Amino acid sequence: MEKMNAIFSRRSIQKYLPKPVTRNLIENVLKAGMNAPSAGDEQPWHFVIVDKHDLLEKISTIHPYAKMLKDAPAAIIVCGDLNILKFKDLWIQDCSAASENMLLAAHDLGLGAVWIGVYPVENLVKEVRSILNIPQNVVPFSIIGMGYPAEEKSSRFRYDTSRIHNNAW
Repeated sequence: MEKMNAIFSRRSIQKYLPKPVTRNLIENVLKAGMNAPSAGDEQPWHFVIVDKHDLLEKISTIHPYAKMLKDAPAAIIVCGDLNILKFKDLWIQDCSAASENMLLAAHDLGLGAVWIGVYPVENLVKEVRSILNIPQNVVPFSIIGMGYPAEEKSSRFRYDTSRIHNNAW
């Protein structure tokens, strides 16, 4: 898939076919995430692969915007490790870049995916951390739900010149 086409055609997919996602595909998505830029190249991330239905269903019950996980074959929890930071709060941008890379990789690999925010909502951070036994120094940042798409969405071109300012506001 041509890179610009992947960017312009990627959509959040929330309905999945009941077909497992292979570990090989998940690893390719993770490779894309780990190749994201990060401040000072610190790479403060960890990833939790979740492909057990009971865990996906449990997360779907505690997160108001993660209902689609009960039918998803897999998810990746993107986390930031607060113990390895060179730059105090830039882990948020780093994990955002990793999340976006994974969405684009999933799309390129023929999967549907959706970004579900966790951080900075304290109760969601606490609940996801508890369900997956994530250590206290590691913050669950986002969830990338994924599977083979059971829905098709047309591309939306969002270029808006009213949001562009030249040299000053």
